[in-house]
Amino acid sequence: MARKASIRIKKSPIPTLIGAGITEQWYFKHLKTLKDYRVKIRPRFFGTETANGMAKRIEEVLQNDGFAICVFDADVSTWNELELKKWNALRRKYKDNPSVMLCDSLPSIEYWFLLHYKNTSRYYGTSQAVIEDLKGFIPQYDKTEKFLQQEKWVAEMVDEGRQEEACARAEAFGTDGESYSKVFEVINVIAKI
Repeated sequence: MARKASIRIKKSPIPTLIGAGITEQWYFKHLKTLKDYRVKIRPRFFGTETANGMAKRIEEVLQNDGFAICVFDADVSTWNELELKKWNALRRKYKDNPSVMLCDSLPSIEYWFLLHYKNTSRYYGTSQAVIEDLKGFIPQYDKTEKFLQQEKWVAEMVDEGRQEEACARAEAFGTDGESYSKVFEVINVIAKI
């Protein structure tokens, strides 16, 4: 009698988030808890502010047959020509790689947060300008660990369908404007896992 062949179905890997700083780290950590998203969030994958640093983290994830989702602010590329070239090279390198997703916001992730409350595609020259507008909705907002580690600010942001509204707004505005966010792409992926 012949043995049955063991068939192993390879599951899609759980995405690993790579982020530019503690803001992204805490936002996605809270989102993971609040929405029960299946995503890997490791502190060592955050705080990567440069294209070279991001590339190293991506390669680390890929070496383990993982799926890397990178969330970063694009504002540095608007005033640093060398960094812009590096980011463009990074985008070209991973453009057709199905295991890498690059999702930036211009000027910063705070623009993504603002889209939860306000339908705007206006130009924000700096992340500080976005933060000032965001404070009209989250008065205590601060880019410190003390504030960011509190889950409440993210819970309020995703309450009452705001996350879905932000996704729709970001997608409708696209990336052609002076301010944009691709974070909705991350949400679309991790919400289905």
